[in-house]
Amino acid sequence: QVQLVESGGGLVQPGGSLRLSCAASGSILSINVMGWYRQAPGKQRELVATIISGGTTNYVDSVKGRFTISRDNAKNTVTLQMNSLRPEDTAVYYCNIRGRRLGGNFDEYDAWGQGTQVTVSS
Repeated sequence: QVQLVESGGGLVQPGGSLRLSCAASGSILSINVMGWYRQAPGKQRELVATIISGGTTNYVDSVKGRFTISRDNAKNTVTLQMNSLRPEDTAVYYCNIRGRRLGGNFDEYDAWGQGTQVTVSS
């Protein structure tokens, strides 16, 4: 089973910065897509940013220019650097990794982190 462990999160004032990290472990053959989602109270979960194996990134418009997603292939980790944080960024952030796992037919996995709370408030 592929497991994800998130770290980071916390309380930060508007305009501040925070860095989230996610480490993957388990029966991993390859990691194809790594991403971050978030879910605010009363809202559906939304995709924040993704990075594919070749390094191409994609961001939701609301965070573009403020957030940066990166990955360390050797460590199977993905990081979300969040700058110029706003109150509307407050949410539980979830790491998501998709790829192929070891064994059998090398079927695709879709792993999620436990979620980490990000609160932006003065």
